[in-house]
Amino acid sequence: MKSLLRLKPYLLRHKKILILGILTVVGSNLFSVVQPLLLGYAVDELKAGIETSTYITDNLMMWALYIVGFSLVAGFFTYLTRQTLIVTSRHIEYDLRNDFLAHLQKLHYPYFQNTPTGDLMAHATNDIAAVRNVLGPGIMYPSDTLMTFTMVLTMMLVTDWRLTLLALVPLPLVSLVVYRISKSVHEKFNERQEQFSKLTTKAQENLSGIRVIKAYVRELFEIEDFRTISWDYLKKNLVLARVQSIMWPLMFVLVGFSILMVLYFGGVRVIDGAITIGTLTAFFGYLVMLIWPMIAFGWVANLMQQGAASMARLAKIFDTVPEIRDTEATDQSITNIRGEIEFRNVTFTHKNAEKPTLKNINLKIDNGMTLAVIGYTGAGKTTLINLITRLYEASEGEVLVDGAPVRNIPVAILRSHIGYVPQETFLFSDTIAENIRYGVDNHHSEEHLRDAAEIAQISKDVIEFPKQFETMIGERGITLSGGQKQRTSIARALMREPNILILDDALSSVDTHTEEEILKRLREFMRNRTSIIISHRISTVKDADLICVLDNGEIVERGTHDELVALGGIYAHLHEKQLLEQELDAI
Repeated sequence: MKSLLRLKPYLLRHKKILILGILTVVGSNLFSVVQPLLLGYAVDELKAGIETSTYITDNLMMWALYIVGFSLVAGFFTYLTRQTLIVTSRHIEYDLRNDFLAHLQKLHYPYFQNTPTGDLMAHATNDIAAVRNVLGPGIMYPSDTLMTFTMVLTMMLVTDWRLTLLALVPLPLVSLVVYRISKSVHEKFNERQEQFSKLTTKAQENLSGIRVIKAYVRELFEIEDFRTISWDYLKKNLVLARVQSIMWPLMFVLVGFSILMVLYFGGVRVIDGAITIGTLTAFFGYLVMLIWPMIAFGWVANLMQQGAASMARLAKIFDTVPEIRDTEATDQSITNIRGEIEFRNVTFTHKNAEKPTLKNINLKIDNGMTLAVIGYTGAGKTTLINLITRLYEASEGEVLVDGAPVRNIPVAILRSHIGYVPQETFLFSDTIAENIRYGVDNHHSEEHLRDAAEIAQISKDVIEFPKQFETMIGERGITLSGGQKQRTSIARALMREPNILILDDALSSVDTHTEEEILKRLREFMRNRTSIIISHRISTVKDADLICVLDNGEIVERGTHDELVALGGIYAHLHEKQLLEQELDAI
């Protein structure tokens, strides 16, 4: 339950409206608690009228009007209670969900490599909804229950303290039942939420990988796998439901004991003339009003346990500190990046990895220079550039930009001056234009967009689409070919007019003719700007100012195209191999 204390800042934001909501609860109960008393007076007057054979229509009508009037006022206050407390819980849910996503956006890249997307989706849906129940019904019903219980108990004691004590006999048993069952509910709810995370992860993977599933004819396998996980989720739901279902019958049984005792002993006191039948009627009215607080106590305990379990799951994410972030060492005076990059004795090792991915990297890239990085698969090329953008942090040594360690440069400033086209192209389910504009301010004109598209050589494809740049491309750009997606991503990076452009194997799906056209235009666009190109193709990197060959995480060769060919090493071997492939293609 301690995890729920983390909601205090959210409650304090809305404290005025919450206080108003509590006051409406008081108002509702004040006008409700009087009604059984009025009903008792009406019954006594009706009894007296029957015994004396007198007409008492006017008096009964008066009592009826009082009861109806008080009910209407109580109902109005109840309406205000829901409009304050329940609506506020929705606002807090909105704030919590936004804060959750904002925190996720700040987390370091490796976190998402080790956390399933479906698991995060489960937190953003079911867990936040469970927490909202604590903030809405979990505040409204306890406050209403406490007020009702206090006021009703006071009126019952005033009416007949002996009957009141008899009616309260089952209450300790109610508390014991709620305590025992709530502990079990907490455990079972946690198990259910964990299974729900597995279910959402499986569904997300199936939908994202639908093309692979169909290509390998694995539909039936995936359906059965999903059915198994879904069946486990159903079983955990049923176990939770069984535990919860025990509480309600026990509550009604215990409440039934109270009613039986009051009916018997109260009836005896009426026969003895100790109390009137109207007093007993009023007492029953109060007892009925007391039934809901007793039942609500158990229901709210369930909500609290579920909310606490969900908040504990959310807290684990909120407590995850981003490994890459601005710190006290960050130099906030840095507001611009020119593009000079240097690696000084840099070594990088992934967590839980046995050996470093990069070892003793020393490299200087001057402003306006084009660097090409080439090497076999797994050599560490992508990791190298991820150190520049601070998606990863160097384990040893330093990466500097414009002479300043990247750790000291504000993350937002560093990344806003870099145009990065990753190896895995990602496009949003939006128009081509919005995908290209992504990451730039609105002051960029339509002309900028078309210029970027022209340099990336995507414009010639777009003009053939019926809606051209306003064409919707579907989830992850599914309606575009691999080459079209890569070129759209390049246009997106160019739209930022970056001082540093990084292309991580971004031309692998583009034919050689289009590649030449793009590189020719890029040379003009990136004049006086720093470019880093990673590729497996010699044709992509041959015109770079400096070419580095990575092998097993180390720079084993560096120089121009001609120098490396003459060296006769890995680069020369790759060059000869690709020349042979071209000749075979020509044949």
